[in-house]
Amino acid sequence: MNDQIHTGDEHGELGDAEYAEFMELAAQEGFDPEEVESGIAAAGHGPLPVLAVVGRPNVGKSTLVNRILGRREAVVEDRPGVTRDRVTYEAEWAGRRFKVVDTGGWEQDVLGIDASVAAQAEFAMEAADAVVFVVDSSVGATDTDEAVVKLLRRAGKPVVLCANKVDGPAAEADAAALWSLGLGEPHPVSALHGRGTGDMLDAALDALPEAPAQTFGTAIGGPRRVALIGRPNVGKSSLLNKVAGEERVVVNEQAGTTRDPVDELIELGGKTWKFVDTAGIRRRVHLQEGADYYASLRTAAALEKAEVAVVLIDASESISVQDQRIITMAVEAGRALVIAYNKWDTLDEERRYYLEREIERDLVQIPWAQRVNVSARTGRHMEKLVPAIETAIAGWETRVPTGRLNAFLGEIVASHPHPIRGGKQPRILFGTQAGIKPPRFVLFASGFLEAGYRRFVERRLREEFGFEGTPIHISVRVREKRGRKK
Repeated sequence: MNDQIHTGDEHGELGDAEYAEFMELAAQEGFDPEEVESGIAAAGHGPLPVLAVVGRPNVGKSTLVNRILGRREAVVEDRPGVTRDRVTYEAEWAGRRFKVVDTGGWEQDVLGIDASVAAQAEFAMEAADAVVFVVDSSVGATDTDEAVVKLLRRAGKPVVLCANKVDGPAAEADAAALWSLGLGEPHPVSALHGRGTGDMLDAALDALPEAPAQTFGTAIGGPRRVALIGRPNVGKSSLLNKVAGEERVVVNEQAGTTRDPVDELIELGGKTWKFVDTAGIRRRVHLQEGADYYASLRTAAALEKAEVAVVLIDASESISVQDQRIITMAVEAGRALVIAYNKWDTLDEERRYYLEREIERDLVQIPWAQRVNVSARTGRHMEKLVPAIETAIAGWETRVPTGRLNAFLGEIVASHPHPIRGGKQPRILFGTQAGIKPPRFVLFASGFLEAGYRRFVERRLREEFGFEGTPIHISVRVREKRGRKK
């Protein structure tokens, strides 16, 4: 089942012969070849370069992010619980795809402005390939802005200076004054009206690498990268120490970054794993109020570097909104997922009963996630962690050959057709798996497929092909209205 075909071209994960056969199928169904190719390319990309948008509160970061995303409203999923915490969006400009990280969404948690901005800058150093630094040109450079410039300079990441709120020619002079920051040319922009954003994005794309260095799985058989995440004080450190035991392998001190990220190489179940340092962003800034904010940034940075996320949940307490937010972040980041319920040894029968009900109610979106019950304190059931991680990674890397997928889709359409809407019955015509890590499918259909039907297809895909422990992305392309080509 895992016959992976890696081609370095635009076919996503499709081999040449499979691709040719697929395009012929598309032509028979009346799809435009370009449309099909763009569908596969969009879903089949490898890791995308990351562009972080940072700056003080109220300089217009989120407005700018929305402007960069343009009318691609599909990207901004308005799901409760996602909007505020969602930080990474996929975007496209001048034919290039990249990820945008919006650090603006977290500010309401933070009392100290300087601290929030320092944390964003640290996140950008940690996880981004290039940075857009937004300054309010109508206010000019503040002390906080100057401090961020120092941090960014130290990181050595490429920075594009965006002078926002330049709404007309009169304000151009304000923008020019920002040369004083020493970050090169200030790009005058009005995020609100879209003025100048194109030129600024051109500069940002010049700064981004074509495709980022793949931070995980670089060496064949190299250690797999695990992010141990969870809300503060849930027992991540004790779990890591217990897991490491006395068998702790070398601690890998990579110099050359300002804050030497320390990734622990840990021997577990006869294999070496790289536990991505979720202390991630060290607290340079003394700040208690912003604990949640820091936790969010740390989590996002750790996920950016990891292949599989192990989310630790304190089983002795009710599943919290914050637990759900962290799981959502892991799913949004497209990482393989293991949920570890900690302090399992302390639960009585009653609490276990209620925990199961909470899982059914609050984690209903992720029945596919791998689950282990552990005790970080006593080390109980630790041996179950490795098989769960391995299963999740295997699901994350599973690829279904196109022929087999289409036979399966044909069965679904025959046995469970889409409900008739407005006198029409949309049909899935054919599909392909365009990528792995996580598995990404493109389905081509004769009409719009409702969310409920997409969920049904995803559920059947999982029943048929496994995909345990991994999110699945399904995108649907609808055939344009035109006569079928003969």
